[in-house]
Amino acid sequence: MHREALPVPPVSPPVRVVVADDNPVVRAGLTALLSSHEDVMVVAEAADGREAHEAALQHRPDVVLLDVRMPGVDGLAALPHLVRIAPVLMLTYSGESEIVEEAVRRGAGGYLVHGEFTVEELLTAVRDITQGRAHFTPTAATAVLAQLRSSATAHADASSPPPVFTTSPKRLSQLQPTVGQSRREFQLSAREAEIMDLIASGMTNQQIAATCFISEKTVKNHINRIFAKLHSSSRAEATAKWLGTAVTS
Repeated sequence: MHREALPVPPVSPPVRVVVADDNPVVRAGLTALLSSHEDVMVVAEAADGREAHEAALQHRPDVVLLDVRMPGVDGLAALPHLVRIAPVLMLTYSGESEIVEEAVRRGAGGYLVHGEFTVEELLTAVRDITQGRAHFTPTAATAVLAQLRSSATAHADASSPPPVFTTSPKRLSQLQPTVGQSRREFQLSAREAEIMDLIASGMTNQQIAATCFISEKTVKNHINRIFAKLHSSSRAEATAKWLGTAVTS
């Protein structure tokens, strides 16, 4: 009696990973560990954020494992650019709550602190992040929970009766316009607004170039256009107008 062969289930392609860490020993260890499993493939390594971005553009991985503290372009600076290409799983020794919160705000799909996960937990996180399932080790989870509670408390406070102002609310709103209002007022493009925010934060042209993945010459061109639109001749003057703290006669 002839029996039909059972269909062979399709084999899923391996999860393609970029490993970004400035420590060559950590990079090599992660690459060896991940590559020892058939369903995971390390397609590139990177020593800083810029290299990670270039590798992600070239290889289009399924996941980027990203350290926080790296020379040049660090993980947090590269994060918003990387998440446009692939999900990013932070893998780092940095467990400070402020860093965890900022990483999540910038798009990280998970946050693992070294020393708080097993090999199997790392592999599960790498596989799951491609399906949109987030993973956090205890330190990172505690930071995220604290932020959620803080936001909930702030929301509850906002629902309370408004306080009595010693200065009129109208005046306060004039002193603290939103970035969106500033952008519309001065007719800055989205990129110009982003660069103006970085100028206001105190960044140099070199730091802005690294953060935005553009050349310093391009930064200077943007700044020239920004100054023209803000009718400013210096960073201090432009920042004062942008933040709404310039003194008007």
